[in-house]
Amino acid sequence: MDLKLLDILACPLTKSPLILSDDKTELISKAAGLAFPIRDGIPVMLESEARIITTDERLDK
Repeated sequence: MDLKLLDILACPLTKSPLILSDDKTELISKAAGLAFPIRDGIPVMLESEARIITTDERLDK
């Protein structure tokens, strides 16, 4: 995924910033508690495709 795109993307639910996961396969919205997948370099910004992040992920552990 192009990191420049990360600068302009926001969570579709909360409009908060997104964080690229360590393995670069998801965009994480801590405000919404969701992780949006990145497939073939394209972020899938649909709530129905997102997974709920764990408490540890939310707290940066």
